[in-house]
Parts: sequence; C-alpha cells; structure tokens
Amino acid sequence: MHYAMGFRPSGRTGNGSAFHFEKEELVMTRRTAMCTSRTTLFLKSGFLFLISFILILAPLTGCSSEKSSAPLTLATTTSVNDSGLLEYLKPVFEKDTGIPLKIIAQGTGQAIKTGENGDADVLLVHSKKAEEKFVADGFGVKRIELMYNYFVVVGPKDDPAGIGKNSGEKLNAVNALKKIMSSKAPFVSRGDDSGTHKKELTLWESAGVKPQGEWYVSAGKGMGAVLSMANEKKAYTLTDKATYLSMKDKLDLDIAISEAKDLLNQYTVIAVNAEKNKDINSKGAEKFIEWITSDKVLDLVNEFGKDKYGESLFKVNYTKK
Repeated sequence: MHYAMGFRPSGRTGNGSAFHFEKEELVMTRRTAMCTSRTTLFLKSGFLFLISFILILAPLTGCSSEKSSAPLTLATTTSVNDSGLLEYLKPVFEKDTGIPLKIIAQGTGQAIKTGENGDADVLLVHSKKAEEKFVADGFGVKRIELMYNYFVVVGPKDDPAGIGKNSGEKLNAVNALKKIMSSKAPFVSRGDDSGTHKKELTLWESAGVKPQGEWYVSAGKGMGAVLSMANEKKAYTLTDKATYLSMKDKLDLDIAISEAKDLLNQYTVIAVNAEKNKDINSKGAEKFIEWITSDKVLDLVNEFGKDKYGESLFKVNYTKK
C-alpha cells in the first residue's frame, strides 16, 4: 500500500478507521516547542524590562517620599521649650505634615552653633544681633519674626533691692539692675550665652556697670533651672515671662519689672542654609516655616496659655510679605 506524502501509519484504532502519523507528530511537536520558546522568551524579556523599570523608578520615588517625611531637627531656646509651647505644637505639626520633629532645647548661642554645624534644620531663637550675623555669614536663609513676649525681672516677694519702690525715676530694667547692684541683693544670671543672657548683658552695659562680686551668680544653666536657683537663694533674675508663668506655682518669686520697652523679647524662626551643609533637610525646614506661619498655627500660638494663666504666653507679630 502506498501512503501519500511519505507517511506511514504508526498504529490504528480498534476499528482501523484512523491513523496517527509520526512525522506529523514530530512537526507539530517542534512547532509547539518553538512557539513555547518564543512565548517564554517574550515573557522573560517583558518581565526583565518591568523589573528594570521598577528598579530605576523606585529610588526616585523613594527619595521623594523620604525627603518629604524625613525627620526634622529644630534647635530652639530653653525658654520656649520650658514654657510648654513646643510640647503643645509638636503633635499638631507631626499630624499635619507627617514629618517627625526632633527638638533640641539650648541657649540661643548654642542653638545657633548647632545650626552652623549642620546639626539642626531650622532655628527658633531670640537674639537679634546673633541672628543677623548667622544669616549674614550664610548659615541662615532669612530671619522671620514670629512672636514676642517680654522679659521680666523677678525677685523675692519682700523686694530687698526696693525695685518696686519707685522714687520718681523711670521704672525700667536698666534702673532695676542698678538698684540690685547698689544694694548687693543676690542676682542669678543664666551665664550660658543664651538669648536671655545676651539680653541681660546688654542691659548691664546700658546701665554702665559690670556686675561682679559674691552677690552675682553665673549659673550656666537653662531658664527653668535658673528660676529654681533664684528661688532657693531668694535672688533676682531676668527671665522670659512665659517660663516664669509656667513655673509660677512652684516659685516664691514675684515680677518686679514687666513690659518695659527695654524688655521686649522677639522670637525669630530661621531655616538653616542647605548650601552650607548637604545634610540639611531644607524641604522639611520650608514646610515647618510654612506650617508655623499659617493662620491655624498662629491662632494656636496666640491662644496658648490663656486657659491656664489668663493670658497668652506669646503674642504673634508675624506679617506676611
């Protein structure tokens, strides 16, 4: 029997009506293998392309996400920190922005050095002359005046220096310090190059005297610690009003001089210049300044302390430009 196309039967079914051809099976097998191979190659190529695309894109999107949520370091004064304002604002900031906030509480002088060293992203400080130099030297982007309160001179309730006994002279901080020095009443100084310490030194200079002697104690401590020390020694000291009010119930000290023109205490926020240090979180600093100067947060600052002390501990004087 002759079979067309050179095929030969490899077997037959039980009724002998159908044949399977080995060559046809071989061709079909090869074709199937080739299609499978091509399909597999195509899938592998597409998969590798997809993986490569993801690997290229991931760092870019990852950096963007990391940048926006990277921790932000704020260097600020112990006076702001001791007042409780930052403890009050911190959770609001983190909730609103998703940025973890680390707070370093120091004297203004040390806070500025922290910024110069690139160990803080933004500053909240209160020493205009030092701030202006910080910006002029290229370490800070811009001074933004945010809020103010007043320094106050506090002392023992019996007022041994007679500061409250006004004999006709203008009642201000300079005259108060002159009386303290002439009476040799104890005085505790911050002595820590903080904004409060710098203010005190300016007042002594304006009074034309240099404080020295056993009556004058340079503590080298933060505001809360100095108030406690003045309380123990029955001494006078210069403090920001916010910290004093926050500790008033624990102190046996009264305000002797308050809200004199020479006691204005201006607080400023400054972003650290990223051009000086590549590790500065400049985007986070910008976000913080945008946030703290928003109407919502300015209202929070203006209201802070009213429920507990009957008055706001800080008054906003930020103006949008």
